[in-house]
Amino acid sequence: MRKLLFFGAFISTVLMTAQSNINDILAAGIDDAERFTDSYLAPVSSGAMYSISSGWYNSADAKPLGGFEISIIGNLTSFKNKDDQTGFTLNTADYENLQFVDGSTSQLVSTGLGDIEGVRVFVEGEVVPGVPVREEFELPTGLASENINFIPSAFIQASVGLIKGTEIKARFLPKIKTDDVAIGLYGVGVQHDFTKHLPADKILPVAISGVIGFTHLDGTYDFTNTSIIAGSDQRIELDANTWTFQIVASTRLKVINFYGGLGYLTGTSKTDVLGTYIVQSGPFQQTYEDPFSLTHKASGVTGNVGAKLKLGFFRLHADYSIGEFNNISFGINFGFR
Repeated sequence: MRKLLFFGAFISTVLMTAQSNINDILAAGIDDAERFTDSYLAPVSSGAMYSISSGWYNSADAKPLGGFEISIIGNLTSFKNKDDQTGFTLNTADYENLQFVDGSTSQLVSTGLGDIEGVRVFVEGEVVPGVPVREEFELPTGLASENINFIPSAFIQASVGLIKGTEIKARFLPKIKTDDVAIGLYGVGVQHDFTKHLPADKILPVAISGVIGFTHLDGTYDFTNTSIIAGSDQRIELDANTWTFQIVASTRLKVINFYGGLGYLTGTSKTDVLGTYIVQSGPFQQTYEDPFSLTHKASGVTGNVGAKLKLGFFRLHADYSIGEFNNISFGINFGFR
């Protein structure tokens, strides 16, 4: 349960960071704010999709009819030393109003995962003809500045064996709600053991399966009461959907087994910035209603290796996967057959 609460707290941190970013950057105008926020949040969205998509299996040996397993699974998706995920090059030529205070036209700035501090920008214009107005602010840093170098996820997962060689799976994170934040997750999957159709199935030392899994994550952060910028009903809504397709092989021993898989992940996330925002300082003092929505996609090949310890009803497993984001998955399992 502590892992589940930590996952909720992490998503809250991401959404609050995005909120602060949006409130500052709106001073540059709606188009610049959308462009910057899109680049800033893209790696966070991709890493989160890799994280929630992991942990679908701990064996290629599908459960027999009536066999079941209930698991508490945690994932840690690392972005440490991933320079392409922690920063992006901001070129002022791509922006209408945003300029660097030091006079440069291009700088490496932080994404929502990074740790690049002290980058100051400004916007300049005329609120009244002939009267120039300049607004300066510092671009936000990211999670690495808080010594967080991974994206966690956690959920409860259940697996049940059906007809010969087929196992269905379901995962969920009970809706976690506070005064300002709500976060939840669910998913369904299926695993089919191809070796169950072979005449020598009972004596084969390995099993080979195919796994397909779908995961959905949704979260809301209501920051109307923060009063950072005037307005009402201000909130961020996050919605992410991912699919994973895996070929898995594992040993078939009684106590400890080893497994590995190769597959493909694809996912899409949508972040809606909703509510009323009244910019009251700088040259672009306007009111925005539901300013913008951002869509991010993630896809790539993944591979993993792991081990599972089975002690009767109680089991443990852990594996390490390699992809655009590397991930450590671990689980405590309780099962029958």
